[in-house]
Amino acid sequence: QVQLVESGGGLVQAEGSLRLSCAFSGRTFSNYAMGWFRQAPGKGREFVATISRSGLSIYYQDSVKGRFTISRDNAKNTAYLQILSLKPEDTGVYYCAARGRADYSVFLSDYEYWGQGTQVTVST
Repeated sequence: QVQLVESGGGLVQAEGSLRLSCAFSGRTFSNYAMGWFRQAPGKGREFVATISRSGLSIYYQDSVKGRFTISRDNAKNTAYLQILSLKPEDTGVYYCAARGRADYSVFLSDYEYWGQGTQVTVST
């Protein structure tokens, strides 16, 4: 079975930066497109960014373009989310997800496997 473990979250001040990691195990990582989602307190889970299994195709939610960068290292079985200039509204639990297809997807229902999440808290 596939297992995903996020790390790298924490408490940071506004305008700070974080790099979140998602370690993949159990299957062949390069066969899976990956996504990042987040859930703010009291709100539903929303799409953030996604990347194809080759790493050549990437798509972002409009609100994070220019600040967030999704990437993957297939040799390390790891996906990343680099976040710059954090804002209080970025606060929430960040989840990585995997789907056994070449193409990326913005839809939660298209992802087969999910990590436990990592908390990001941005203070003013």
